[in-house]
Amino acid sequence: MNTVLYWLARALIACVQSLPLKFVARLGRAGGALAFHLDGRHRRVVLDNLTLCFGKEKSAEEIREIARENFRRLGENYLSAVKTAAMSFEELKPHLEFVGNECLPKKTGQTAPQNVVVAIGHFGNFELYARLRLAGYQGATTYRALNQPAFNRLMQDLRRRSGCLFFERRADGRALRSRMEQRGVILGLLADQSAKGLRAPFLGHDCNTGLAPAILALRYDAELYTQICYRVALGKWRLEFGEKIPTHENGQPRSSEEIMRDVNRAFETAVRRDPANWFWVHRRWKD
Repeated sequence: MNTVLYWLARALIACVQSLPLKFVARLGRAGGALAFHLDGRHRRVVLDNLTLCFGKEKSAEEIREIARENFRRLGENYLSAVKTAAMSFEELKPHLEFVGNECLPKKTGQTAPQNVVVAIGHFGNFELYARLRLAGYQGATTYRALNQPAFNRLMQDLRRRSGCLFFERRADGRALRSRMEQRGVILGLLADQSAKGLRAPFLGHDCNTGLAPAILALRYDAELYTQICYRVALGKWRLEFGEKIPTHENGQPRSSEEIMRDVNRAFETAVRRDPANWFWVHRRWKD
């Protein structure tokens, strides 16, 4: 059964990848608009989250319109991610803009640059984070394997062309540590969902916040940044680095908790800049 599911999904993906990117994006937006009306459970999650965060500053109709656009964006992003996974970097370049790369450590002679940890989130077409190309750096990230083997294999097939290294969180810890002990790694870690670590404010309300970006940046003496994928037009995105988040103060390491509060504040700014661009279908604020 897994094999049948795999090849059926592969056939569907091949159909999507044969279409022009803008057509795929429009098709995704239409699917997202339909899902807004049909998927009551996730619609309620989005409306609940938006009301919690913006209920005092936006009307119910404004919140509903953000939710509607959020569903359109999710459809656009998911289907576009299928298409962009099959595109070469040269084919992608007209659709991407990179901002803030110049702030990262540079290669010195034959010595690879200092490692960088990037706290990323579910903004825009977030699969594009893996397509970043920087001289002297090897991109890397972590993922959690899906329970369905066929779909997990399919996801990894889609990601393989990116050139990014993927480490499964539960099984590949040793391999990740070994790679981080070398220089020239830019490691992207999703850090905007509920995870064990600490309770920290995000958009005015405390939520569970993981510590992994701070811990790894401190452990491997890596610089720490955030990066946001903004949707700027149909089938066009901007990958934007934020300012460096300090991991040391007065020559001493800052606490992981303080560092991740800075990460949350950077994510807050990105959400407020374009509320429909974030992944509101996740229950971020759990008790």
